[in-house]
Amino acid sequence: MSALPKPMSLDEFIDWEEKQELRYEFDGIEARAMTGGTFAHAAVQQGLLRTLGNRLLGAPCRIVGSEVKVRTHTSVRYPDAVITCTRPDPSATFAPDPVVIFEVLSKSTARLDLGAKSAEYQSIPTLRAYVVLGQSSVTAQVFRRDEQGEWNYEVLDATGTLELPEVGVSAPLAEVYVGVELA
Repeated sequence: MSALPKPMSLDEFIDWEEKQELRYEFDGIEARAMTGGTFAHAAVQQGLLRTLGNRLLGAPCRIVGSEVKVRTHTSVRYPDAVITCTRPDPSATFAPDPVVIFEVLSKSTARLDLGAKSAEYQSIPTLRAYVVLGQSSVTAQVFRRDEQGEWNYEVLDATGTLELPEVGVSAPLAEVYVGVELA
């Protein structure tokens, strides 16, 4: 009988992951390798980065893709996109003070993105909005923190506008999906 591996602390995971060739997320219990996605997922992510990136040009906030990670109290995640209004160190691997986090939903990630990740992200004090985009339809689920700290929920369809007053931009949701062949 072999012993179970010793669980890692969050700090131990961060030290370990920085030395790995692959990217890993940490859910507070175990490390999970990041796997590839679909072309539709990548196209939605690219449309989001293009649409919001153009609107944020010259603003103090910037959007970055899934190359950088986000730290919560218990986990480390690589969201599909993050908006931060804090100037990062160019060599940083974590997005500083995330204001808006985006995930692109798929059948395999829906439960995680709308469950555990949503709760983890909402524990970040600087986070004002969490947006989950569809990859099989032009939809967005927007979770937004109000002035009292309560989270509100709204669903957008292809006719909706993604309003992000937290960073001073808005965009028709359909614009994010221009040229995207849905899954």
